[in-house]
Amino acid sequence: MMRLWSESVPIMFGFARQRRKLLEVELERFIQEMPTLGMLRMWVVGDLTMGTVSPASDLDLVVVQQTDEPWRRRADFWQSHLRPRVGVTFHVFTPDELEELAAVDPVLRSAQGSGELVYG
Repeated sequence: MMRLWSESVPIMFGFARQRRKLLEVELERFIQEMPTLGMLRMWVVGDLTMGTVSPASDLDLVVVQQTDEPWRRRADFWQSHLRPRVGVTFHVFTPDELEELAAVDPVLRSAQGSGELVYG
């Protein structure tokens, strides 16, 4: 018996729209909570700002924070304090790094070029 595509693969409508809503709600929560934890500025980059949200999309955030933590440990602070309800990638820079690397770092260039400044 020949199976049609729709019989073998579930078709799900509205998941991208639902995912966008989840990302937006979590972003709003972060905007409210992060300043008290030391966030100075924040941009959203990636799928949410490009309008390409899919059911697998995560939040991609560029955060400016005064910290002495090494680069590889900075996101841990935000993960442990915020306990995100969706997938999130935190790219954390210090104010000095923002100033020094803005023209050369691809993440910072993306944030300042096509990202959306949501705080600061």
